[in-house]
Amino acid sequence: MLPGLTVIAVTYGLARYGYGLYLPQFRSAFGIGPGTAGVLAAAGYLAYCLAAATGQRLAGRAHGRAALWLAGGTAALGSLVVALAWSVPSLALGVLVAGSGAGAATPALVAAVTATVRPDAQPRAQALVNSGTGAGVVVGGLLVLAVPGAWRPAWAGFAVVAVLATAWADRVSRWPAAAEVRPHAPLHGLVRPLVAAVLAGAGCAGVWTFGRDLMTVDGGLPDSTTGLLWCVLGVAGLLGGLSGDLVQRAGLRNAWAGAAVVTAAASLLLAALPSSVLAVAAGLAGFGAGFVALSGILIAWGAARLPDAAAQAAAVLFIALTVGQAAGAVLLGVVAGATSTPVAFVVAAGLVLAAVPAAERATSRSGAAPGSRRTSPAQAGS
Repeated sequence: MLPGLTVIAVTYGLARYGYGLYLPQFRSAFGIGPGTAGVLAAAGYLAYCLAAATGQRLAGRAHGRAALWLAGGTAALGSLVVALAWSVPSLALGVLVAGSGAGAATPALVAAVTATVRPDAQPRAQALVNSGTGAGVVVGGLLVLAVPGAWRPAWAGFAVVAVLATAWADRVSRWPAAAEVRPHAPLHGLVRPLVAAVLAGAGCAGVWTFGRDLMTVDGGLPDSTTGLLWCVLGVAGLLGGLSGDLVQRAGLRNAWAGAAVVTAAASLLLAALPSSVLAVAAGLAGFGAGFVALSGILIAWGAARLPDAAAQAAAVLFIALTVGQAAGAVLLGVVAGATSTPVAFVVAAGLVLAAVPAAERATSRSGAAPGSRRTSPAQAGS
């Protein structure tokens, strides 16, 4: 599913998380402070939630193709607005629209993979598509490394790639018919993963929103170095593509706890040694792998809970993850403004660790929750 991975790369890794990558340039161009930066990030996250809710409804009504184009179209439009931004309000509008695109991408691609890929290959395919975030982050990091000041052309390029990737994924995907989807699946069985997603999202907002700012302002690292280090985060994020295999081998509880601990430890390492290239590289690698694994585990968790509504469950859990990121961006921005960015990262690590107890106390190897209907490996990993 290379086309699906590419859509995730541009909608998540570039159009959504590119805001944090280019925050130092935005702060320089528009005079944005930490508090305002957090509010702008939160606005983009909330727009993502609206798009994800729409994508969930579309996927649940056999309109996965429309959800895919909603994702690619908003990512392209928002990126173009960012490229042309002339003021803080215009930048905010672009960030809001661009950040929303990824919301519809997840339910659309979960539906596409379920209908296109053979059942025994779906767990790995879903995880690989989800790991596209890391690929997008690598591309963004390379752009900053090569042309650190050319943020306007870069965002214009994101818009072009979003359209091309969406068209490619549309062409190769099989979209399920109305008879193959169940739009009214109950979502009350997702309480525990919803809590876990909100807390993890709040903690992960630290690196995505203020990570590069921490390296440049607190760490004093040059743009060329931070761009290369951001690539480390992206490459490590590709390892999150193994989350489907991890859940099947270790179970949801162990997989979730392990990924959360790695992510929190990475945030603490960044807070402690922001000026050390080796420490920052290790921290970003741990965060990249941990975050993408957490999001992949959420897809598996939702499918294990609601095997007949995997796309809808994924959308709901990713909305929860993003609500957490929005709240975390604001909270951590306030903490950074009142104290320092490293202190905000310590708070972020605590939030991620708080998500660990929400994991199921006992799970089967396939990832099914206690008392839930036993699922096939394909369902548990999709």
